[in-house]
Amino acid sequence: MLIDTHCHLDAAEFDDDRDAVVAAALAAGVDLIVVPAVEFANFDTVTALAQRYPRCVHALGIHPMYVGKAQPEHLQQLAARLVEGHAVAVGEIGLDFFVTQHNRAQQEYYFVEQLKLAQRYDLPVILHVRRAVDEVLKFLRRYPVRGGIAHAFNGSQQQAEAFIKLGFKLGFGGAMTYPQALRIRALAQNLPLDSIVLETDAPDIPPAWLGRAGRNVPVELPEIAAVLATLRAIDLAEILATTGSSACFALPKIADLYTPPDASL
Repeated sequence: MLIDTHCHLDAAEFDDDRDAVVAAALAAGVDLIVVPAVEFANFDTVTALAQRYPRCVHALGIHPMYVGKAQPEHLQQLAARLVEGHAVAVGEIGLDFFVTQHNRAQQEYYFVEQLKLAQRYDLPVILHVRRAVDEVLKFLRRYPVRGGIAHAFNGSQQQAEAFIKLGFKLGFGGAMTYPQALRIRALAQNLPLDSIVLETDAPDIPPAWLGRAGRNVPVELPEIAAVLATLRAIDLAEILATTGSSACFALPKIADLYTPPDASL
């Protein structure tokens, strides 16, 4: 299976052609698209997208860059949604100290509370981590969950191994396609293949052939997979089989909620 483990299909950039974006991805061989929420305000939207498109599933969570809009009651609402059993993970959650650290305590509060919800409902998490890898690892050790995905991984080899030891898969996407991204490409080459999952993060992090200002779309995933195959000098079929299996391992509910490829839009 070719699985886009991180795509913000609900983003405004897709409002004019969302049906076409999904159709193009499926026609290109993308079997499944995971759509994570970023704030309480889009819980309904990502849930509706997973209902509208049989080849989409969703995760629910409060992104660290949106904690300024969050209220404690949103955590109660998140818990109620998780009880329903439709979300494949708690996400996108984590810490982001790249943009600012002025709200560090607030970020950490919502991260910890969502880790506790993942523990309570035995769900994996989809992590956002920027300039905060060691801090995220610290909280994961303190509040262990059943693993998940460290999205858009950009840490060191040692940090990658720490995530893997905690049961996480590491997301690689457009950033890996840039020749100058030496550290990310070295990780993509050298990490155990079964620790890697594929993603686009569409509409963000466009691959090299779109240019940094381009709109990323899930139809780019097959070519991103081909870049990984080239970096590792192995057959594309092995990339698809292993990364697909790893995505299902990271997000076990995929097997329950995924609609097979013969489903219509």
